[in-house]
Amino acid sequence: MFAGSDAGAHRLATLYTLMGSCDMAGIVDPWAYLRDVLDKLSRDWPQSRIDELLPEQWKVARAL
Repeated sequence: MFAGSDAGAHRLATLYTLMGSCDMAGIVDPWAYLRDVLDKLSRDWPQSRIDELLPEQWKVARAL
């Protein structure tokens, strides 16, 4: 509604979806998840392992 543009609204919807997925996965600090995932993606994370970055799998991996 107040995203400034259609593109901004799309980005905001994507962020809300990620944060909601973190909430459903029981991730207490979704910003830690987002920082970690963006850091890994910026360091050429292999596409064949992209599913490891999904909130539920990320949480399991962090618990080990």
